[in-house]
Amino acid sequence: MSYKHKPTVIESLAEKLGVIADLHADEKSPVAGLPSEGVAVACPPPEKWDSWVEYDSKSWPERKANEYMLIPTACFNCEAGCGLLAYVDKKTMKIRKLVGNPYHPASRGRNCAKGPATLNQVEDQDRVLYPMKRVGERGAGNWQRVSWDSVLDDISGRMRKAIMEGRNNEISYHVGRPGHDGFMEWVFKAWNVDGHNSHTNVCSSGARFGYAIWEGFDRPSPDHANARFILLVSAHLESGHYFNPHSQRIIEARMKGAKLAVLDPRLSNTASMSDYWLPTYPGTEPAVMLAMAKVIIDEGLYNRDYLENWVNWKEYLANEYSGKEATFEQFIEALSKEYQEYTPEYAEKESGVPAATIIDVARQIGAAGTQFSTHVWRSASSGNLGGWAVSRTLHFLNVLTGSVGTPGGTSPSAWNKFKPAVHAHPKPQTHWNELHLPNEYPLAHFEMSFLLPHFLKEGRGKLDVYFTRVFNPVWTYPDGFSWIEALEDESKIGLHAALTPTWSETAYFADYVLPMGHSPERHDIISYETHAGKWIAFRQPVLRVAREKMGQPVTHTWEANPGEVWEEDEFWIELTWRIDPDGSLGIRQYCESPYRPGEKITISEYYRYIFERTPGLPEAAAKEGLGALEYMQKFGAFELESKVYDVNSRPPASSDLEGSSVDAQSGLITKDGKAVGVEVKGRACGGFPTPSRKQEYYSQTMVDWKWPEYRLPGYIKSHIHEETMDHKKGEFVLMPTFRLPVLIHSRSGNAKWLAEIAHRNPVWINVDDAASLGIENGALIRVNTDIGFFVNHALVTEGIRPGVLACSHHVGRWRRDQDASCNRWAANTVGITKEGKGKWKMRTKETIQAHKSDDPDTARIFWSDGGVHQNITFPVHPDPISGMHCWHQKVRLELAHEGDGYGDVFVDTDRSHAVYKEWLAMTRPAPGPGGLRRPLWLNRPFRPDEKTFYLNNEE
Repeated sequence: MSYKHKPTVIESLAEKLGVIADLHADEKSPVAGLPSEGVAVACPPPEKWDSWVEYDSKSWPERKANEYMLIPTACFNCEAGCGLLAYVDKKTMKIRKLVGNPYHPASRGRNCAKGPATLNQVEDQDRVLYPMKRVGERGAGNWQRVSWDSVLDDISGRMRKAIMEGRNNEISYHVGRPGHDGFMEWVFKAWNVDGHNSHTNVCSSGARFGYAIWEGFDRPSPDHANARFILLVSAHLESGHYFNPHSQRIIEARMKGAKLAVLDPRLSNTASMSDYWLPTYPGTEPAVMLAMAKVIIDEGLYNRDYLENWVNWKEYLANEYSGKEATFEQFIEALSKEYQEYTPEYAEKESGVPAATIIDVARQIGAAGTQFSTHVWRSASSGNLGGWAVSRTLHFLNVLTGSVGTPGGTSPSAWNKFKPAVHAHPKPQTHWNELHLPNEYPLAHFEMSFLLPHFLKEGRGKLDVYFTRVFNPVWTYPDGFSWIEALEDESKIGLHAALTPTWSETAYFADYVLPMGHSPERHDIISYETHAGKWIAFRQPVLRVAREKMGQPVTHTWEANPGEVWEEDEFWIELTWRIDPDGSLGIRQYCESPYRPGEKITISEYYRYIFERTPGLPEAAAKEGLGALEYMQKFGAFELESKVYDVNSRPPASSDLEGSSVDAQSGLITKDGKAVGVEVKGRACGGFPTPSRKQEYYSQTMVDWKWPEYRLPGYIKSHIHEETMDHKKGEFVLMPTFRLPVLIHSRSGNAKWLAEIAHRNPVWINVDDAASLGIENGALIRVNTDIGFFVNHALVTEGIRPGVLACSHHVGRWRRDQDASCNRWAANTVGITKEGKGKWKMRTKETIQAHKSDDPDTARIFWSDGGVHQNITFPVHPDPISGMHCWHQKVRLELAHEGDGYGDVFVDTDRSHAVYKEWLAMTRPAPGPGGLRRPLWLNRPFRPDEKTFYLNNEE
């Protein structure tokens, strides 16, 4: 049915008098030569992506046609890597908009607010457009523009000297969001540098370790779409990793009748849409899940077939009940005894969740059976001492129900993630960098990055060349003033190069600020565990691709991007080539083209090599009459495999089986002393990458590495347990980890649409708690931490359980008077002063203001609240096993003092170092068995030579 609006008399009169524009002029005088109108389409067909005409929505009433070239890329504003289509105006050669790419298997053409807001980041008036070098003192705010050649020559010369002098461990690359797969592995091996340092220990290492100790793989991949019951620990549907792909599939399952339960002390948007909101006291989640496990065990709701065949219960019985015949019935009886104290009533006492609800949810999980999907990432696993027990007990429920790798269940992440085959394969590094993985944390997942300032302060080492890439520890990490102290000290960090799309609190203290591209300005390969499939996506610099399609050759990506914005891939290739200009160090060879021997590899050749070796891609490309690279440039993504289940049952490689032997008791298949598979029901299976090749309910690793009390899934009381609180003194647990769905850690500061939606982070406090302290909604409050305080407003709400405070970590950006203008949508201007040794104070001097620029929207800023920087007031809390920073804080809440101002911050870094020492004393350092620094079977990034795993190794 068509509909044509008939103007009213008032409309017609207003048009004639010129009060409003003539909205119907096109009907009276059709414009000649315009394309005929067609049916509405959700997305133009790919065959028209090189030339697509649309009308300009801002030129009304004139009907102005614009011709675009549509080029796919992928979002870089969270880890999901959702597909984007960039509309490039063929006249202006500028990106006009970014929408979803329907050919992306995970996001399927849909995006959250962060995807389209990428355009804001590209057009940001304050972004860094050229390489900048500091002038004067580090942190003084004086910069001069320099050339890429001078940058590369300076840094490469310094690195070459360090490598030639054997100071390989003084080179460090500290990354926030990697964004790509496979690239840096061969670069670091080529340099022979154990230099990778990540943000994992402030993000996900707690959850990772809990999964890894079960199954070797350290991330979950739920098949939400086919689940009957979904259990989330946190607000994952709206704000977790992969939340756009996951939320789509959760909603699909809900529409088919699936039930949703959410463990979260805060009434998140996800919890508000759930069938069961379980507002646990922070850190008690394992008690709740063990109570659910007890119900499943005691009521016989477990999956016998899975437990009997895929759990190392025989090893458990042999160690715990030696001398008795090992039968499955005995195992179940032992399980019942192990968890007899974890009654629903006990869990209620610990968590506050009613016992009846726990029983109800447990029975629903048991009924769902193999169609039970789960997820936890940050949340409780990143907040608490022993937070890794959250993921360990959550996965216990999957193991009990046999919902591991099943339709509607939860798989290991690696099953759904593609690893590219790169062109170069240097030997593993022969160095182990103890500034990254010190002996005190042999089981850490992974590098102890947030402790770096304290390691440097103790004199454990120094850095000669330090790269920070899309990484802002001064603002994102706890204890940011200790980071400033380290970054300002040139005796500790010789050269600091910040590779970043925009100025940041960390970049202010760099020697070089090197502009790197946003998602439509760079190349990357991405593949993530978003659903029960395996896919690969191609992030690409769309203006470069557009120019090349129009016959305009581009040598380096920065030539096509705004200013001289480059991309890391080409930067690393150029830098590596210059470190070894004559090939004498044996490094240069790994940057040679696989197609042109002796010549430097180009970025197109790098990705062409990978795509030509991606299973199924060359064949799919040939059907389109394209090469593999051209196919990915056109469609932006490729699905390698769908419906990926039960991978553990697939047979090992035939080469692994040749000459192998099978242990009659355990079924373990070994070759040359190493496990290669496991025999299950008389059939050789690849199994899981654990010592037993099965799910490890019993962990010999925990025994061997001095933590025997945690050999089984259990409950560890958090450092902020209710027992430690005195509410009469205003003591509470502060949850600083919850995410605002539209913000992106530090990278949304230069996205105006996102800052407009969310720009403040008040402290959530329960109505009853507020009343007891005389705190009214909006009141100015002081939150006292172990090393200082911050001043914020109170948000009094029923949406959080009593005894708990919450404050989002996404806002509170800042700049000083001497710093370059940046992030003015989100950043306050502050003054930072030192008030004695180690005592730092920050005060807001100017809030967010409207201002004039080439972007008219900067004059339309209507908000002034930039939030509060809370993270900088937190001491480091390294979990002694997983290495995870335990974010939750025991704080003392009070009304603001006279003279306090909104956003005030005070920190004592001497006290911070003392807290670091207190937590360090909780560790049980290496060596482990055989003098090992770390279990050989446990993963670590950019794995060095096996010899380096031994403390007595002589290089």
